Amino acid sequence: MKKWLGLFTLFLLVTLLAACGSSEEGGSDTSGEGGDSGEGSSGDTYTVATDNNFVPFEFLNEETGEMEGFDMDLIRAVADEAGFEVDIESMKFDGVVAGMQTGRYDIGIAGMTITEERAETIDFSDPYYDAGLIIAVQEGNEDIQSEDDLAGKKVGTRSGTTSETYLSENHPEAEIVTFPGIVEAYMDLQAGRVDAVMYDVPNVQYYVNNDAKGELKTVGDILQGEQYGIAFPQDSELVEPVNEALQTLIDNGTYDDIYEEWFGERKYGTESSE
Repeated sequence: MKKWLGLFTLFLLVTLLAACGSSEEGGSDTSGEGGDSGEGSSGDTYTVATDNNFVPFEFLNEETGEMEGFDMDLIRAVADEAGFEVDIESMKFDGVVAGMQTGRYDIGIAGMTITEERAETIDFSDPYYDAGLIIAVQEGNEDIQSEDDLAGKKVGTRSGTTSETYLSENHPEAEIVTFPGIVEAYMDLQAGRVDAVMYDVPNVQYYVNNDAKGELKTVGDILQGEQYGIAFPQDSELVEPVNEALQTLIDNGTYDDIYEEWFGERKYGTESSE
C-alpha cells in the first residue's frame, strides 16, 4: 500500500512540475508578441508623426477627431499595401523633424521637403510630391509683384521650414517674421501686420482659394523647386518596403485617386485598378 501511495505521490509531483514549466514557456512567448522585430514584418504597428495643421496635407477634422488630408490618406494606403498598421500622432512640424532625428517615431509624413541638410540625420523615401514656394499678399497690394520686391518688407513664414531658410539666405534685407503655425501668418497678413507671406505652394494656394475670403492673392513665380518625402530615423528598415508600396500605388492608380480627391486633378493620369 505504501509502495502504491509513493508512486501516486511521485506521479502528481511530476505532473505539477510539467504544468508549471509549460505555463512559464507560454508566458515568455506571449510577451514577445507585438514587439519591434526590427524587420517591418506584416501586422506590426508603427507610430507616424505628422504636422497638426498643414492643409490640405494633414489637419484635424474637428467633428470626427481624426487626422485627415492627402498625407494621411497616402500613408494609410502605403501601410495597407506594405502590410502594417499605423498609429498617427500629430504635433508641431519641428517635433516631426526632431522625432525622426532621435528615433522617437518610426515614420514621419508632414509635407517634409527633402533637403541635403535633413538627409544627413534622417532617411527619406522616394519623393512623393513636387512642391515649391510662393508669395501671398493682400488682394489690393500692388507694391509686391515678385520676390524682387521684398526688400524692407515684413515677410511672414513658418519657423523651422525651408521657406524660412530660403528667406534668410536670399532676402536678408527683408524683415522675416516667423510663426509656429502658418495660419497665424496668413491671419497677420490679412490684418496688415505683415506685408507678405512665403510658404509651400499647395498650402498657400489652398488657403487663398478656400479660407482667405477673397482678401489674399499669390504673386510671382514658384520658387525653389522642392520635393516631399516620407521620413524615417536613419538606417530604418522601413524605407525599402515603403518605397515598394509607394511605387505600387502609383502604378495601380491608387496614388492618383488620392491626389485627385485633394487637388482636383490626376498627377499621373492613371486610373485605379481596384
